[in-house]
Amino acid sequence: MKLKRILDGYMERVPEIREYCRRCLNTERWDGNVVLMIVDASFTSIGLKYFKTVVPKVERFRREFVETRKIKSVDDLAEANIEEFKNIWKNARSWRIAREIASHLSEIKKERGFDDRQALIHWAKQSRLENWENDPIGRIKGVGINTFQYLRMMGGIDTIMPDKIVKRVLGRIFEEAEMAIPENDIDFVREVEKMAVKTGYKAVELCWMTWLTHSDKG
Repeated sequence: MKLKRILDGYMERVPEIREYCRRCLNTERWDGNVVLMIVDASFTSIGLKYFKTVVPKVERFRREFVETRKIKSVDDLAEANIEEFKNIWKNARSWRIAREIASHLSEIKKERGFDDRQALIHWAKQSRLENWENDPIGRIKGVGINTFQYLRMMGGIDTIMPDKIVKRVLGRIFEEAEMAIPENDIDFVREVEKMAVKTGYKAVELCWMTWLTHSDKG
């Protein structure tokens, strides 16, 4: 199959991808710390380079607030004064998004007696791509489809983010395979999910492949 041959060529360049994606689907990113997953998603929402910019800042937040136990859970993040965080990341919108996502997960925890990780997994399983704008997290100002999908992925859903890097790289693969490229974000996500099934990959693997090969190149 032409499509599989093309994808195999890309995937061979990132042998580490299976471990990245195993952790993602098992809600084990950032050592399973949901606060850091939320901060990651909130920083990523403004479109800066992930490995060069976002990851070092999340690591700094981990050192200064998580390892010191100043922020122990989503409950703490939901109640935090974001002014305390601005020496790490100046963008107030990112912190507001993080606090509001944490607040919703904190509500799920209280309602169901869950821990942070169980709350994120529960939300992700209940969330629906087609209804993302009406989802409690999707309705948060500043949360777009990419942040929504990234959180779903970290909550264990095998899907993709339709961000510019993903669309650029996978769009090129669509063209090489002489396939039509869906213009609508939701249609694009669903088509890539089908592509993954046809070729024996996970959708999340295709998504991470684009980031690992191209995300810090522009």
